[in-house]
Amino acid sequence: MIDLQHVTFGYDEQTIFEDMSVTFDESWKLALVGRNGRGKTTLMKLLLGELAFSGQIHSDKAFIYFPQSVADPTMLTKYVLDELYDAPDWQIQRELNLLDFPLDSLWRPFESLSGGEQTKVLLAGLFLDEGNFPLIDEPTNHLDLASRAKIAQYLQSKKTGYIVSSHDRQFLNVVSDHLLAIERQDITLLATNFSTYELEKKRRDHFELAENEKLKSEISRLKQTAREKAEWSRDRERDKYGNPNQKGSGAIGGSGFIGARAARMMKKAKVLEHRMTSEIAEKEKLLKNLEKVDQLAMHYQPSHHQVLLFEEELTVTFDGKALFSPIKLGQKAREITAITGPNGVGKSQLLQQLIASAEKRQLRISCVRQLYGDNQGSLKSFADKHGLDYPDFLNNLRKLGMPREAFSKKIEQLSMGQQKKVELAKSLATPAELFIWDEPLNYLDVFNQEQIEVLLQTVKPAMLIVEHDAQFIENVADQVIELKTSED
Repeated sequence: MIDLQHVTFGYDEQTIFEDMSVTFDESWKLALVGRNGRGKTTLMKLLLGELAFSGQIHSDKAFIYFPQSVADPTMLTKYVLDELYDAPDWQIQRELNLLDFPLDSLWRPFESLSGGEQTKVLLAGLFLDEGNFPLIDEPTNHLDLASRAKIAQYLQSKKTGYIVSSHDRQFLNVVSDHLLAIERQDITLLATNFSTYELEKKRRDHFELAENEKLKSEISRLKQTAREKAEWSRDRERDKYGNPNQKGSGAIGGSGFIGARAARMMKKAKVLEHRMTSEIAEKEKLLKNLEKVDQLAMHYQPSHHQVLLFEEELTVTFDGKALFSPIKLGQKAREITAITGPNGVGKSQLLQQLIASAEKRQLRISCVRQLYGDNQGSLKSFADKHGLDYPDFLNNLRKLGMPREAFSKKIEQLSMGQQKKVELAKSLATPAELFIWDEPLNYLDVFNQEQIEVLLQTVKPAMLIVEHDAQFIENVADQVIELKTSED
């Protein structure tokens, strides 16, 4: 068993876990779910022993974390694996074969691999040592549909347990048999899959929404009563001491004392005020695990040109070889173009080429990048650096579910999901004729994904987007361009 007892942990003044006790079996394939910033990665770091906490964690296994840190990404992939794993080549190659990773790519620099290929390489060694218990954090990021299905099949086939965190609902349904949900006020352990949990949560939310409205109405009434009692208490205080220069003030001989009756009234008012405050606090504790999701704002400024970009026989080359068969692309105003294709086919490289074309045509563009490690410093300095309207920038961060406590942190100290929200909020706050987004859903929870979908359906901006979520693409795209390798 992996046993956590009375675990409490927080960053600065923000408590993440308070007196948490939970036990799960090492044979379980446990899905870890919850909104960004709720503590999924933090829980993994606690298990790894990387953070100081109060309480106890017991396990006979050693924990191993995905994604591992690669010290030198310029190294050949073979040597990266040799540094990460103490295992014979045949074992590593066996795992890579199970993941459909081409073995000749072992002799390419790790940094030259696509995001999906890097994911497969880093996953390959997690199960080499049975003494390890894998903690798998967002393995579906950067993966195309075929790769997601392959990794789901790979994990499902494993006889050992693990903890996995992902915002891909279908993926979690396949790879897990238990679920640990980190919600606003509770941590719930269930022997079920994500779809069952989501269905039950929606039913519970529907009931709790009505209960919350009743509670909020009651709290509002209590606060009004508390204000009235506080004012009455202050009036009694003034009556007690009075104004000796005011006729009829109640002051006796200028001393301001009006007797025991006024003192009793003042004490009663204070007791009532305290009781109202306590009752409000108790009522507020009853507010449930509902997630509030507001509509985002986007600074889309439609161009007076109907056609923004037009390219024929467009491709990207690597070492003189075309990565995909030439395509024809016409990007119009108020049209969303999705670019799809397998990992490594050159989607991100194509976006970079289209960014250069847009800049050459002096189009105002706004981007969401796959990699944004250069986003650093305070949110205010970051907004100033990029010329963002600071209130608009913060407003979208709040709507994306960023807790107020995170606003005082440096960007590099935020969770991966929160860092992605900074990148997304920057793009939303940047006035643009054309938005170019590279895998915007990575690291974002289900609520955020639905927010973005509604936003794009409502605003209908001019957009080039790379994304692997088929349902999302179907719901938002006006045209889909599929990249195919030159051999296809």
